[in-house]
Amino acid sequence: MRGRILSIVSKNYTVRLDSGETVRAVAMGKVRLQFTPYAGDLVELRLTDGQYGIDRILPRTNCLKRPAVANVDQALIVMSVKDPVFSSVLVDRLSFLIADAGIEPVLIITKTDLGISDELEAIIQDYEKGPIKVIRTAKDTLEPELAGILSGRISVLTGQSGAGKSTLLNTLEPSFHLATQEISKALGRGKHTTRHNELHAVAGGWVADTPGFSSLDFSHMSAEDLAYSVIEFRPHLGCCRFNDCIHQNEPGCAVKEAVEAGEISRSRYDNYLAVLKMIQSRKEKYL
Repeated sequence: MRGRILSIVSKNYTVRLDSGETVRAVAMGKVRLQFTPYAGDLVELRLTDGQYGIDRILPRTNCLKRPAVANVDQALIVMSVKDPVFSSVLVDRLSFLIADAGIEPVLIITKTDLGISDELEAIIQDYEKGPIKVIRTAKDTLEPELAGILSGRISVLTGQSGAGKSTLLNTLEPSFHLATQEISKALGRGKHTTRHNELHAVAGGWVADTPGFSSLDFSHMSAEDLAYSVIEFRPHLGCCRFNDCIHQNEPGCAVKEAVEAGEISRSRYDNYLAVLKMIQSRKEKYL
């Protein structure tokens, strides 16, 4: 039989079977030789003498180590218009990491009822013109675009502390109420770190109880990886004069030409260059 791992506590696994039944299971020895099971993994099980055992982990579409979740469909980047202030640098760096992991980034802008300055409105419209889905939300309202956004999908939430991640979950699922301590665990806030990985059922989908891409760690990425992680660059990659172009100072760069033509956001390009310099600086230290 098949199922999906919902939570892992020590060596105990909670698995939701394809039939809809939720069972407790243990991992067989050959599974641990395969690779470490994560929440979100699709698995094959067998029932022996009343005990469910996980026989095999099925191929993953993606796998995150921090948070330790597999087969993630989307990452909701939750940012507020104020308190805390909106940061395009943070949005872009998070979206680079999310896209590099093979996950769809979605930008959720909260607290729009507090008012949006002309400068911020221009920044938001810049995102809305791009390839990333953008949804604006206000207090005590459920935007039509939000309805069903979690349904049938595995999601992680990331973004600013205080931007309203827990409020968003409760808006999407009014019956979903977490205690303060549980919210701290579920959203990666507070003094205590989550000791296990778990998927919470919310609005017809599953949300990981982990802090998301909070570390902003680019240490695993090459310049080529970074360029492909900028979704706006992708139509222009492979069109540069030089095959090894990293879209920085090279002549005949299709990406830079697209920036000049207004086809790629200049802000996105500048934030790409800032991360590229971080990657180059790291490499120089190891030479």
